[in-house]
Amino acid sequence: MSSFVQVLIISISLALDAVSVSIAEGIEVKEEKIKHALRVALAFGGAQAIMPLIGWVVGSSIKSVVALYAPWIAMLLLVGIGVFMLKEAASTRKKKGKKRVLSHKTLFLLAIATSIDAFTVGITLGLINVPLLLSVGMIGIVTFALCLPAFLFGFHLNKHFEGKLDAIGGTALILLGLKVFFEHIY
Repeated sequence: MSSFVQVLIISISLALDAVSVSIAEGIEVKEEKIKHALRVALAFGGAQAIMPLIGWVVGSSIKSVVALYAPWIAMLLLVGIGVFMLKEAASTRKKKGKKRVLSHKTLFLLAIATSIDAFTVGITLGLINVPLLLSVGMIGIVTFALCLPAFLFGFHLNKHFEGKLDAIGGTALILLGLKVFFEHIY
């Protein structure tokens, strides 16, 4: 299998968590602006590109520590943000018409939570003999390219259901956090 195909498969696999979160965030944001979609796609694409690079630099000396704690960190971040989103959805229902804007802090935490697995992949990139810069670039570009339409899809999905999907975004993050956790303990 060529390096390009290997990296493309890795890129798509790593992007799926970020795509799920992009849809959830699209559902939660109340006003459509391409800048919101671009912010989310850039944050997730950037984090997905930077984390394997950091993983590659740090190297395999701490691979066992990262493998041990990464699922816990990802689970805690995703579940915590999901619970926060559920609380916010409940309070927003009480305050009809309130628009939610995705904060920089929340976006940063989501980008880190969805890219922890990319850090681990970065540690192993040298072992599968693929070019590092091709890998990092493709992981970031694929994530960006998938997250942008995913966010817009989430927004339009919520628009058609007239706000009845508010809690789905938070629930999706909680389930994603639990999925990450259970995948690593079994």
